Amino acid sequence: MAVAPPDEAAYDDYDLENARLAARFRDAGLEEEAMFDVTRVLGRGMSQGAEAIRLLIERSFQGEGVSERELARRNAEAAEQLLPEVGPLLQALLTVHLRDQVRQQAVRVAELGDEASRGKPIAVAFADLVGYTRLGQHLDANELGAIAHRLEIVTTEVAESPVRLVKTIGDAVMLVAPESAPLLDATLKLLDRADGEGDDFPELHIGVAAGLALNRSGDWYGQPVNLASRITAIARPGSVLASEEVRDQAGERFAWSFAGDRSLRGVRREQKLFRARRLEAPSGDSR
Repeated sequence: MAVAPPDEAAYDDYDLENARLAARFRDAGLEEEAMFDVTRVLGRGMSQGAEAIRLLIERSFQGEGVSERELARRNAEAAEQLLPEVGPLLQALLTVHLRDQVRQQAVRVAELGDEASRGKPIAVAFADLVGYTRLGQHLDANELGAIAHRLEIVTTEVAESPVRLVKTIGDAVMLVAPESAPLLDATLKLLDRADGEGDDFPELHIGVAAGLALNRSGDWYGQPVNLASRITAIARPGSVLASEEVRDQAGERFAWSFAGDRSLRGVRREQKLFRARRLEAPSGDSR
């Protein structure tokens, strides 16, 4: 964000009220450093949201023969009309997500007891666009960005609770779930959706792992995150490749084929890996 000059007023009554709100949170017992972490996460998300809203307004009012001055005027009028409605919308979205996550957290704590302090058992998946870097040599930035945006959209649509889209990382997405089976189901749906996007949409390769991980400011850290990333890097295009622990957890709900013992960069021991398919998939399906 822009930094005001030393002789210019940088804060107004709105900022003062936000400071009072932060003080009330702190007085309620919330740790100050943790509050800074939350502020940073929300700041990143709000910045992306603001950019998305700005582009939406710009595309909606941009047309042939519209001057930059006229476009700016239309954007300003739309912002003035719509801005008061954004707050309630954001509050509603945040409330829905918080309720769902608190509910899941309460269940997990009840199940795990003291073990929760060592990390939470989760399943992690990364889905990566095949050949995305090569596409950058033939497509312009807008076309390349549109492909990554389509991946985010279809992932959001298949990530039904308890599966959650954690983040997008350029040409990849990261998903988590408290158990392996719903995550595997979501990744297989994601492959189907990618196939349905047409010939101009790259194939995906997906890696899945499970284990104890720590949640920090909405992101996840630990062995299963690293392992899932490494598995994704060697997965075949159009396939879901999973660790042995994922196979053991999901069991007979999926069809499995052994993909071999593999040495993975940054992972100490060889991993037994398995390709996951739906039980009803035809026998000739290589997934």
